[in-house]
Amino acid sequence: MDTTHLDSSCEQQQQRTHLLDVFSAPVAAGLCVGVWEDRAVLARLKQKLQMEDGRLILRIEHEEWKSLPGCLVQLSQVQEWQIHRTGLQKIPHFISSFQNLLVLDLSRNGINEIPKQIGKVTRLRELLLSYNRVQFVPEELSSCENLERLELAMNRDLDHLPDQFRNLKKLQHLDLSMNHFTSLPDCVVGLPALEWLDMGGNRLQHLPEDIHRMEKLHTLWLQRNKLEKLPENISRMSSLDTLVLSSNRLRDIPPLMDDMSRLRFVNFRDNPLTLDVTLPSRKTKAEDDEDDDEDDREIRMFGLKLRVPSSAA
Repeated sequence: MDTTHLDSSCEQQQQRTHLLDVFSAPVAAGLCVGVWEDRAVLARLKQKLQMEDGRLILRIEHEEWKSLPGCLVQLSQVQEWQIHRTGLQKIPHFISSFQNLLVLDLSRNGINEIPKQIGKVTRLRELLLSYNRVQFVPEELSSCENLERLELAMNRDLDHLPDQFRNLKKLQHLDLSMNHFTSLPDCVVGLPALEWLDMGGNRLQHLPEDIHRMEKLHTLWLQRNKLEKLPENISRMSSLDTLVLSSNRLRDIPPLMDDMSRLRFVNFRDNPLTLDVTLPSRKTKAEDDEDDDEDDREIRMFGLKLRVPSSAA
């Protein structure tokens, strides 16, 4: 037997083993450090947990967290995120692991994207992303079938919503103010449960003729837009009690107020209106019969001269 060949093979094997030891040592050390760091971060996150009204909340404010660590999935039982003014730049894709999440409030950060995985958080009721940099709303958001409140105010470049947005059958409160919308999206008009809508501070030039389809809407904020006229069918919004149209370009108003019996607050300030506005009477038919001869009185509200029936003053 050639002992020289055997000795050479053994020597080569020892060299390979030595090289593996040399390279694996820092890897192992790195893994240990990584595990230790994850534990430290997780411990820090656990300190941010609070229990309020029986709901487990993760609350982080005024701290720098540009990204959220993967170890956060170990806290998937959390029901509410309250993360504000942290510089957070994105919603992590592992958000889909938080199946108990009811409220996701990440307002006042630097988020520029809503991940598609948001659609898997099907129990979510409130999504609050105002004062961020969101430019695009994914159609997957429409899978959040329990969503009741959505706030996307002050995202600046946001100017479009996916048509699937209309599938949010339970959405009641929607804030799209201070963005770049030039029209009221049809998918918003088609939301069956919507009660409160703010589209102030956009670039709206007109309102849709079928705006009366928003049958449950009671509050509509449209201040600081470029509206020059209102559609006639706005008078068919029978549930509307608050209408804010200040700082637009309205010169004329359709004969709408007489038919809007629930309207309680209206603001037309800072519009170049050329006519008075008549508020609806609050009198019953019997009172009308008794007061036929009484003159209507004029009062000033919201910078306008309004004719108000004397019994309503």
